Amino acid sequence: RLEMNKFGVKVCIIEPGYFKTMITNTDNLEKNFHSIWNKLPEEIKASYGEDYLRKLVSMLKVLEKTYNTDLSLVTNCMEHALTSLHPRYRYSAGWDAKLLYLPISYLPSAFSDAL
Repeated sequence: RLEMNKFGVKVCIIEPGYFKTMITNTDNLEKNFHSIWNKLPEEIKASYGEDYLRKLVSMLKVLEKTYNTDLSLVTNCMEHALTSLHPRYRYSAGWDAKLLYLPISYLPSAFSDAL
């Protein structure tokens, strides 16, 4: 963003939370994870452990229940950034982006890493 400023280009950053899209679809992710896992050398699989993939997929399925389905929150940010006379530098779309990720970004790295 700052690098482009010297060329007269204003860059706006849109930081969405988790939204229900094909990218976040748990079934697709699970298939991809299993495909990648099956191609890994046994040494790497052993390093991560047998439960790693199962726990990862299980966690994603729990998180999927909290995904926002209203994509207009993101597209409204995009529209404002493109059409506003004075767009903001950063846009946070979704409750999780506003209430979790934005405040965490202000914490020292040690605290945010722990969270």
